[in-house]
Amino acid sequence: MTVTRKKLIPVLIFGGCILLAVLIRLNPPDTRQRTEFVGPQLAVEALTLEPRDYPIMLESYGTVQPRTRTMLVAQVGGQIVSVNPNVRDGGFFESGDVLVAIDERDYEADVRIAEAALADARQALAEAEARTEQAREDWQRLGNTGKAPDLVLRVPQLEAARARIRSTESALEKAQLDLERTRIRAPFAGRVLKKFVDLGQVVGTNSQIAEIYATDVVEIRLPLRNRDLPFIDLPEAYRYSNTVENSGAAVEIRSELSGNAIWQAELVRTEGAIDATARQLHVIAKIEDPFGNDDSITTPLKIGQYVTAKLTGNTVPNALVIPNQTIYQGTYVYVVEDGVLRRRDVDIAWQNDEEAIIAAGLAAGDKLVTTALGQVTSGLRVSIIGENEDMSAPGRRGTSAQAVPPGGTNGNSQ
Repeated sequence: MTVTRKKLIPVLIFGGCILLAVLIRLNPPDTRQRTEFVGPQLAVEALTLEPRDYPIMLESYGTVQPRTRTMLVAQVGGQIVSVNPNVRDGGFFESGDVLVAIDERDYEADVRIAEAALADARQALAEAEARTEQAREDWQRLGNTGKAPDLVLRVPQLEAARARIRSTESALEKAQLDLERTRIRAPFAGRVLKKFVDLGQVVGTNSQIAEIYATDVVEIRLPLRNRDLPFIDLPEAYRYSNTVENSGAAVEIRSELSGNAIWQAELVRTEGAIDATARQLHVIAKIEDPFGNDDSITTPLKIGQYVTAKLTGNTVPNALVIPNQTIYQGTYVYVVEDGVLRRRDVDIAWQNDEEAIIAAGLAAGDKLVTTALGQVTSGLRVSIIGENEDMSAPGRRGTSAQAVPPGGTNGNSQ
C-alpha cells in the first residue's frame, strides 16, 4: 500500500497541472486595454519668426595709442639749468613751451665770435672790390684796349672775399641756431610719457630728454573677425585718390577703468596688410580731444589702456534673427510644426553674444522653440504655451520641458 501510494502522488500532481492549464486556456482572464495616448507630451514656449531690418554692431577691442609720439632729444650739449615744472610723467604742456633749458653761455660766445668774423670778412670784401676797381682804371689809363684779364683785375681775390662772406654768414647762422637750441621747446601740445633728465645734469648731443605724445588725437587699433568683414564698409584709400572712402563710421569706446564713461570715435583708415600673428585685418579708430574736460568721464584715457569697441556696421534687410540660446551645438534648432517638435539644421550668417542672423534653414512664420530642451526626440508631440488648447482632460496635460542651465548656445543632442 505504501509503495502504491508513493507512485500515485506524482501522477495526480501532473494530472492536476494539465487540468489547470486547460481551464486557463478555455477561460482567459480579462485585461484592460490601454487607450492610445494622443495628447502633447511637452509644453514649450515658441517664437513666431518675422523678418526685420537688423543694424549690425560689430564688437572689437584694442589699446589706446597716440597718433603722434616722439622722443625729445638735445641737439646741443651742456648742463641743464632749468626744467619746466610740467616736465614730469603725465604732465601737460602747450606747443612752443620751453621744456628744458641748457646753459647758453658757450653758445653766446660762439655767436659773438661768428659776428666778429663776419665783420672782418665784410672789410676784406670791401678792400678786394676797391682793388678791383683801381686795377680797371689803371688798365684804361695805360691805353690798353679790349677786356682786361681777370688776374689784372684781381677777380680771383674778389671772389675769395665774397666766398668768405658766405662762409662767415653761415657760421653765424649756425651759432645762432645752436644758441636757440639751448631752449628745448615743445613741438606740439602734448603730454609727457616719461622723463629721462633733470636739473643740473650734463647732456650731450642726441641725449634723450623725454618721451612725449600729442594730445589732440589718440588712435585705437581694432581687429575685425573675418566673418564680420562683409557687414561693414571699411575706410579705404586708393593710390590715385587724395581722400579715404567710407571713413567716419561711428565707434563707441568703453573702458572698465572709467566706469560707464563712453568716448565717441570714428573709423579713419584700414591697415594695408593682414596681421601675421592673428591673421586678421585691423582698422584704426580715432578719438578727438581725448583728454578734454568731460563731467561724465571720471578717469581720462591712458596710453596703453585696454578698451572695448562697438562699430556701426551695415543694416541687413529682412533678416531672420533668433536668440543664441535656441541654437543647439551651433548647428540646429527646434521648431513646432502642426503640434510636433521638429529639428532644423541652420546656417548662421552672423552672430554676436546674444543673437544670430540665419542664412538658411528657417523661414518667416516658423515657430521657433525658445524653451531650453533636455533629451528630446524630433517628432514628439508638444503644445505651445499661450495658445488656446484643451489641457484639462485627464492624461492630456503636457509635462514641462527639462530645464538646461543657462550659458549661451545649448549643447544637447537630438
